[in-house]
Amino acid sequence: MGTTPNQTATPARDRLTGLYGPGDAHTTLGRWQADYSARGHVAPIQAMLLGLGRFDTVNLAYGEAAGDGALAEVARRILHFAEDEFESGASLVARIGGGQFLVAALEACSRERWEWLADALADAVALPIADLEGAGTLRLWPRVALMRATHGEGPEIVVDRLAQALAQAQAEPARRVLWADGGLSLPGRRSAQLEADLLAALDRDEIEVLYQPQFSLVDERLTGAEALARWQHPEIGRIGAGALFAIAERADHVAQLSRHIATRALAGAAGWPGHLRLSLNITPADLAAGSFAQEFSALLGQSGFPAERLTLEITEQVLLADIERAAASLDRLHALGIRIALDDFGAGFCNFRYLKLLPLDYLKLDRAMVDGVSEDSRDLAVLRGIVAMAKALDLQVIAEGIENEAQRAIIAAEGCDYYQGFLRATPMGAGEFAEFAGR
Repeated sequence: MGTTPNQTATPARDRLTGLYGPGDAHTTLGRWQADYSARGHVAPIQAMLLGLGRFDTVNLAYGEAAGDGALAEVARRILHFAEDEFESGASLVARIGGGQFLVAALEACSRERWEWLADALADAVALPIADLEGAGTLRLWPRVALMRATHGEGPEIVVDRLAQALAQAQAEPARRVLWADGGLSLPGRRSAQLEADLLAALDRDEIEVLYQPQFSLVDERLTGAEALARWQHPEIGRIGAGALFAIAERADHVAQLSRHIATRALAGAAGWPGHLRLSLNITPADLAAGSFAQEFSALLGQSGFPAERLTLEITEQVLLADIERAAASLDRLHALGIRIALDDFGAGFCNFRYLKLLPLDYLKLDRAMVDGVSEDSRDLAVLRGIVAMAKALDLQVIAEGIENEAQRAIIAAEGCDYYQGFLRATPMGAGEFAEFAGR
């Protein structure tokens, strides 16, 4: 979260969200600019500031606990969105203050793509937030200011210009995204066109599946990989899994997209050595379908990939709608030998009822649970408590987002079993992973 893996500075975290604070956001932006300036270039910094309009009314109406929970969930969504969209370059996610969040990327990016990303992020943040203490389900209405930093615009100027544009956007109810340079928003691609593009991409087999390697903490051996979806749109550019499924949901083609990804991922893993496992993510639409277990079993049988080497990953957000139906579907799949992992644990609301009702084999720790363990004793205490609980329930623990050796050493000492992250490998295509596994 926040810098490329080779940066060694240890920034402070915002206590509530675990994100960077404003001071370290300025420091990171300044470092990017200085690095490029030393080589005679202008840093290709794209930045956006997301604000939650009148967020103070949430605290007044439902209490500070609900407000804090909402901010933590918004931070989680923004961080995961950034991880999906900016994996190949440096990125920064920070809480600037109150209900304002800064997102920046150090990469060449077209104006159209940056505006589309801002709109897609606003969509993700605007989804209902469930199970908030004292508030039940809550919806927030974000506004986003965005810009591309030019020569001579230091971190303070960047943030100040974004803040001014955000204030203007929040004063105009009809404007959700506004450029800080005063330029008009691009016409962009209408939702219907993106949905049509997605259907065509599915027909042409253009949705790519990448594999994020996973490793054992006992002996550092490769144990398998998680399958991740990406779409290289011809005009917008790379679209990550979260935004990809949001487009599919609007087009009512989530099931088709999910099946397409599973089919490609299983085919790509067919020739793996027998000790390697494949992890697939399950969508809310998957578990909402009463026929999911039967249809997935048939798909798995057709692929020839052994059920006992497959893990299905689910998140708390997937399960909120109907825990009983989800448990029944997962029980049927678990009986085939498929293992089940509860993903993003610690980032949501940690509903411990799931640990009781579901046939789980793994807890997969969200990167927010390990990001500060090497600097913050409270973060380490939380990690230690979660691992102890998992062991008491006979669950193995997978840590994701491991970016440095200090984190790896701590999670190993605390009893985690497996990990994934940029420390050892970034997501790669099927051919590259096959070569990586054969080393």
